[in-house]
Amino acid sequence: MKTIKCVGILTSGGDSPGMNAAIRAVTRTAIFKGLRVKGIMRGYKGLIDDEVLDFATGNVSNIIQQGGTILKTARSKEFETKEGRRKAHETMRRHGIDALVVIGGDGSLTGARIFAAEFDIPVVGIPGTIDNDLYGTDTTLGYDTALNTIMWAVDKLRDTASSHERLFFVEVMGRNAGFLALNGAIASGAEAAIIPERETEFDQLAELIENGFRKDKNSSIVLVAESEVTGGAMGLAARVKAEYPQFDSRVTILGHIQRGGSPTAADRILASRMGQAAIEALLDGQRNIMIGIDDEQLVHVPFSQACRNDKAIDRSLLETVKILSI
Repeated sequence: MKTIKCVGILTSGGDSPGMNAAIRAVTRTAIFKGLRVKGIMRGYKGLIDDEVLDFATGNVSNIIQQGGTILKTARSKEFETKEGRRKAHETMRRHGIDALVVIGGDGSLTGARIFAAEFDIPVVGIPGTIDNDLYGTDTTLGYDTALNTIMWAVDKLRDTASSHERLFFVEVMGRNAGFLALNGAIASGAEAAIIPERETEFDQLAELIENGFRKDKNSSIVLVAESEVTGGAMGLAARVKAEYPQFDSRVTILGHIQRGGSPTAADRILASRMGQAAIEALLDGQRNIMIGIDDEQLVHVPFSQACRNDKAIDRSLLETVKILSI
């Protein structure tokens, strides 16, 4: 096995709070262990286009509190091709990069898995996504911060909602996962959460209207996952207008505000631990794994599991939302 002397770091896909804290931890741990570090700008696109910088301790000073990613991020269709990945590998060879740390979500780690297998490169992933949808880890970088942003926004919306007898649909991110909607509903005291994991089981809107929404309450706030499966907040509001015209509904789409902002203490600590663990895993001979956390313990999750298995929601939380909304 080739000795690792130089590590490259990149962030890919959607940004999430905590990415900078992870970049900082990876860089400083690598330097502490005697390794050289290369920062790769704009994800896999930068790896193809040779946007590679020498990184020292000073490059990651004063970034732990910053949202976004100092390495920037971009989608790369070219990296999805064998020719694109060959160019990326050539860039690594030119800069003497022996291993990669990839910070990103499902798509980013899937790309890392394919790249590592094609060129026999040691790659370790750090789960950076607010969606919390990666299998094998209790939580992902940015998820806690996004939840706090949702709670903050719904708290403000409730001030307006309480002045009107209306049904408020608040759309949150999550792609095809309902973690943000479900836990955001509990944290904000919302009356319900409509999530993609349940849409094929029964009509969630009908259940809400017929059994859950009471006119004797000042208002009802419902968190909705953005997924096409649920129809999103706009789709649900259109259904209310057509099928339940006796109710007055409003829509708020939180959008990319959920991905921004300074990371919470929980995300900073998680990112720091995962960044250190990523370098230690590489030096221990680990490859093609994601650093996860299970019951507060750091774990190594094979890419084949993290990217291919669906992460299940905790269905007991659905009952919690129901009980606390009466």
